[in-house]
Amino acid sequence: MDGASEFMAADPAEIPSAPRTAVTGTLYGVGMGPGDPDYLTVRAVRVLERAHHLVHFCKAGKRGNARTIADAVVQDSAREWPLPYPYTTELHPEDPAYVAALAGFYDEAAERLAEVLDAGRDVAILSEGDPFFYGSFMHLWRRLKDRFPVEVVPGVTGMSGCWTRANTPITWGDDVLTVLPATLPHATLVARLSQTDAAVVMKLGRHLPKVRAALTEAGLIDRAVYVERGTMAGESVIPLLRKPDDLAPYFSMVLVPGEGRRP
Repeated sequence: MDGASEFMAADPAEIPSAPRTAVTGTLYGVGMGPGDPDYLTVRAVRVLERAHHLVHFCKAGKRGNARTIADAVVQDSAREWPLPYPYTTELHPEDPAYVAALAGFYDEAAERLAEVLDAGRDVAILSEGDPFFYGSFMHLWRRLKDRFPVEVVPGVTGMSGCWTRANTPITWGDDVLTVLPATLPHATLVARLSQTDAAVVMKLGRHLPKVRAALTEAGLIDRAVYVERGTMAGESVIPLLRKPDDLAPYFSMVLVPGEGRRP
């Protein structure tokens, strides 16, 4: 009997079977863009349409802005999964109570999502702007990326939406762009602003007076543009010098366009 015949005649019980691999769900970080749903990417729409769960961060009792953007694509509330923050602006981000509460919040959320992913269901975490740019998604990604398949869907950032709607090119030639959180101390803001060609200052809120003073000290106040709710309903674009008050909502930022080399 030749070798082939011997193989065909082998007892099936003696032939080792391939190991079975458990199939888990995929964790998606979906960039929802700056606010206007027209800026959603084709890939983002496809994921929104088919994911089993649409997870969005929010303030307790309210829908998250990222989920509101998704209303243009999906209205299926059965798939909606809110994750309300324990704190938003009630405590300073460096307060130990804030840090501890947020760490526990992300730990608990990651384990809840892990149970769903283990069951083979896909989870899409909706992220304003781009998921890897100051996004809360990153805290869940860090906890889950080594346990489950992950796909990050890039999105149009809030700052690019703002400078586009302000009709303000942000960098020319060899300009260096610096992105600054307004939460930094005044002296740090002045130092950073003094050393850059162009800047975006985010997370304004109650920090607008400090940012205004830092821009003045750095000699950039004349170029500063204030954008509120860029690409969203109620959008406002105005030179910072002409803004009469120090009120700034979460969705606002200051742009300082560069003045670099131009042909």
